[in-house]
Amino acid sequence: MSESYDVGDLVAEFLQACGVRTAYGVISIHNIPMLDGIGRRNAIRFVPGRGEAGAGHMADAHARVDGGLGVLVSSTGPGAANATGALVEARFAGTPLLHLTGQTATAYLDREQGAVHDVPDQLGMLKSVSKTAHRIESAEAAFATLSQAAAEALTPPMGPVSVEIPIDIQRTAILRPAALDDLELPIPKAPRPDPGDLDRVAEILASARRPILWCGSGARGAGREVARLAELGLPIVTSWHGRGVLPEDHPLTLGALNGNGTPLVEAFYDSVDLMLVAGSRLRGHETRDLTLRLPERRIQIDVDPGANGRTYDCEMFLCADAALALDGLADRLDGGLDVEPGYADEIAALRRDSLAAYAEMLGPYAAFPEALRAALPRDGVFVRDITLNNSTWGHRLFPIFGARDSVYPVGAAIGPGLPLGIGAALAAGDGRKAVAMCGDGGFHLSLAELPTAVQEGAEVVFLVMNDGGYGVIGHIQDALYDGRHYFGDVRGPSLETMAAASGLPYWKVTAADGLGPAMEKALAVAGPALVEVDMTAIGPFPRYFAPPPYTAEKDD
Repeated sequence: MSESYDVGDLVAEFLQACGVRTAYGVISIHNIPMLDGIGRRNAIRFVPGRGEAGAGHMADAHARVDGGLGVLVSSTGPGAANATGALVEARFAGTPLLHLTGQTATAYLDREQGAVHDVPDQLGMLKSVSKTAHRIESAEAAFATLSQAAAEALTPPMGPVSVEIPIDIQRTAILRPAALDDLELPIPKAPRPDPGDLDRVAEILASARRPILWCGSGARGAGREVARLAELGLPIVTSWHGRGVLPEDHPLTLGALNGNGTPLVEAFYDSVDLMLVAGSRLRGHETRDLTLRLPERRIQIDVDPGANGRTYDCEMFLCADAALALDGLADRLDGGLDVEPGYADEIAALRRDSLAAYAEMLGPYAAFPEALRAALPRDGVFVRDITLNNSTWGHRLFPIFGARDSVYPVGAAIGPGLPLGIGAALAAGDGRKAVAMCGDGGFHLSLAELPTAVQEGAEVVFLVMNDGGYGVIGHIQDALYDGRHYFGDVRGPSLETMAAASGLPYWKVTAADGLGPAMEKALAVAGPALVEVDMTAIGPFPRYFAPPPYTAEKDD
């Protein structure tokens, strides 16, 4: 047995064998052996966040943009608890994230003896927010447990998986597993569609005159297959998390104009005779809590059998990988679809008219999507927090051209935008730029990670839409609570001062036509920069929140 190889070294080599090139986390007494192994091997870049929450969001965004396994290393107890918000978001987003956390020594586990960082039932806490969670019970079991955990994270429907490694086990000397030489994770093969089911769906599609394909995040890896179907005449619409599966300047895509907030598209659905749904939950957040009127005839493809009927029902459900199913349909429809004459032109006109109608509602902010798109290179990554601007034109009007070029808090939390921007920028690499659009309230929640962006030289521009408080909350209070604005008008430090203290170039936009020039300058500098938009100077953001279609009396 080699005394120079311990479980901490195994963790470092295992991650490298999984193709991980960047990991995120916070060093602590209960994870030093793992990070010491990573440091001595010098094969993985470790990004030290200022907090586990921020580091977790960075790892999440990195995996979304990179397409591989994200890695977060935290301490145990309070450190692991700090990471739970990021794990919740990664689970919402279906991100393959491996969370490695330390744990107190095995002699003190589960005894509530008050050892350092010891909290009751940490594993239970992690199981509640992760796809699965494991504890490595012995040094000999470490390799098998790590392999199982990484495979679970990468098995669709993907999600975060946590692994506790007690500190004494991290330090235990072991034999190096020979399986690391040619690592193959036990990831099940993607479920293939039943050929008979594909024949039936192809027959239904062939008979449809006004069909449409709705793509969710589960279809982001099916860009080639989606493009094949579009070339056969099938129009595309996407969820917000499925954006860019087909470049949104393709003539047959509606982008994320999926009907929520776009009445012209919703009215159009009344004329659609078949909606094929691929890899999408049809989430309540994008369907007005499932009240959005979708075409009556629906067929759904999803890798998760639990998706069948979870939100909207369907005529047929295919439990299969989206890419395999869509490819099989394209093969069977090789001669094209028999859609109505002029259907493609109608789709193009619908997109044009819907974009114009939505822009009209934005008042002084109507030109922002086009100005920002013109400044950001085509291969740039668009990251955003939950803001008034993101919830409106960020989701719908800003064009996305790549399936991994759009990152946002799928769980609708305020605050992850700043660290998501850092992780996305570091994953993009090769000189690609990222823009992280945040509201001032959300930006202040993650200010501790601003020095991380500077230290790591992240190629990200933080675009802070400053309205002096939680604008989304204010709109809700206006609509439902008679305009009583309790506790939402939070004040933060001067962003110009913060930028100067952190060493970031800074620009301030006080007029609508100033956004484009400021962003062009910020994107031209090397490393991170900050652009503040003074929304109080430009004008109030138009109301976008309306009361839900029920009353308090009906809800009782």
